[in-house]
Amino acid sequence: MAVAKKKSSGKDTTLKVQNIVATTSLDKEVSLTKLARTQPNTEYNPDTFPGLVLRVKKPKSAVLVFSSGNLVCTGTKSIAQVREVIQQVIKQLKKVGVKVTIKPKITVQNIVASGAINLDLNLNTLALELENTEYEPEQFPGLVYKLEEPTATFLLFSNGKLVCTGTKNKAQLVDSMKQLNKNVRAALKRIKEMQA
Repeated sequence: MAVAKKKSSGKDTTLKVQNIVATTSLDKEVSLTKLARTQPNTEYNPDTFPGLVLRVKKPKSAVLVFSSGNLVCTGTKSIAQVREVIQQVIKQLKKVGVKVTIKPKITVQNIVASGAINLDLNLNTLALELENTEYEPEQFPGLVYKLEEPTATFLLFSNGKLVCTGTKNKAQLVDSMKQLNKNVRAALKRIKEMQA
């Protein structure tokens, strides 16, 4: 039984950013009731959640706006898109009398990326050979693998596809993928030696 079969591809891994979660503060109080009443692209239900959801069509994203002026932006795929969305929110706030006078400092909280490791993986044997894994195939078809350095969590699937979450910038994302590749290949080598 083959544990891992290398797929023919020039690269070991490919990654595509699916979502960036970023935060910023506008240093201005925002009347969420006024914003909800005047802007059609908003959802505000203070009984269930203290923030207002403001939807942006292009680039497609959602921004949580809090009365403190704090924003949480989700759904974008690049920092440039995050900046663009924040500028659109500032323009909408101007319509309800909130004049932002600072250049908001954007902090990335999480990057979610999908990709592939270009190997067919036997998740049962990998779960035994790699540390910090969770694998419950009856509940979820993927293996959860947590890296400590850099901090990242991977969902690995038997076809080699993966999802990476928990990194905060491109360098961390690239480092975590290199580390994943190294760890998985070392585990596969150990498994092969045990089977020999």
